[in-house]
Amino acid sequence: MVTLALQDVPLQLQLPGRLSASQVADIRPQVGGLVQKRLFTEGSLVRAGQPLYQIDPASFEAERARTAATLQKAEAQRSAARTKASRDAELLRADALSREAADASASALLQADADVAIAKAALDTAQLQLQRARITAPISGRIDVSSVTAGALVTANQTAALTTIQQLDPMQVDIVQSSAELLELRRQLAGQTRSRQVQLVLEDGSVYAQPATLEFSGVTVDRGTGTVTLRAVVANPQGTLLPGMMVQARVVAGVERQVLLAPQQGVARTATGDATALVVGEGNKAERRRLTLSRAVGNQWLVTSGLKAGDQLIVEGLQRVRPDQLVRPVPAGSSAAAQGPGAGGQLGQAGQAGQRGSSGPASGAATVAAPGAAARAAPAASAASR
Repeated sequence: MVTLALQDVPLQLQLPGRLSASQVADIRPQVGGLVQKRLFTEGSLVRAGQPLYQIDPASFEAERARTAATLQKAEAQRSAARTKASRDAELLRADALSREAADASASALLQADADVAIAKAALDTAQLQLQRARITAPISGRIDVSSVTAGALVTANQTAALTTIQQLDPMQVDIVQSSAELLELRRQLAGQTRSRQVQLVLEDGSVYAQPATLEFSGVTVDRGTGTVTLRAVVANPQGTLLPGMMVQARVVAGVERQVLLAPQQGVARTATGDATALVVGEGNKAERRRLTLSRAVGNQWLVTSGLKAGDQLIVEGLQRVRPDQLVRPVPAGSSAAAQGPGAGGQLGQAGQAGQRGSSGPASGAATVAAPGAAARAAPAASAASR
């Protein structure tokens, strides 16, 4: 048996979550052409601005040269137009030229200025296209496998990505929770900044060394499922965590003061699903109690009603115990608890002797209590039936 006692219990919520990269960039070409070479090692870390692919630049270099020549021609025409406009202005002041001719020269100069601006813009565009022939990394992170090799023909803004870069430090943990549970969690975490620290349990059962920080900003409720996606951020300096991994997020949601915990092995369910337990009652008789359970805390149930401090909960030998039956309580870990059914046989003989006598229940059962057993709950216990 286990003697129940009031205690303070930290409430931990364990929520399923999936890891994702904090930043993801699909690499697509912005210009078309033949891929000349791949400039990175697949699976390696790349830095922002690092070259990844080189597309054949010949056509873009030719376009840049053409636009540069067009700019030179426009600048030469502007110089001639400026000279003519200046000369016509002097002739107009000397009344040697009509105003109409002088205005035409001034308009030609403005047109030449516009032609130079257009030529400069065309040259800038050609230069930009040439730069885009060398594809660079937009973010830092770990790069995935390449979907193309040298000699492949790519097009501008194609649907298929050449490769993907994912920033793995820090990582994000997306946790799906019902909106009702989210509201309860927010109430419990109100004013508790330290409780926003989350422990991550990995798929192999190990606990990740770095704590995650729970965030609530920007959440919305899914209309179809009524769930909310919470997000936690966790450092990943060693690259242990990978996108897509499933984890369990443990959130400490406060502390329950002076509550009862009952071992789960001592709680049974009826056919209707009600929780029940057997305790040692008056005269060492087994007594069935109907329980109200709040939640699981490890391998124990948090009991809100049905049990009280000091109750002796039977957790083993339940298959041999019936309500109102005499029992001999044995604390967990004692040698008598390890004897198993033999102890029950001895108790049955003592019970028979008690029935033949007139001294009552005291002669029919013997109680073995360990010192201080009422002050703490043992992790396991046993009870021998009559």
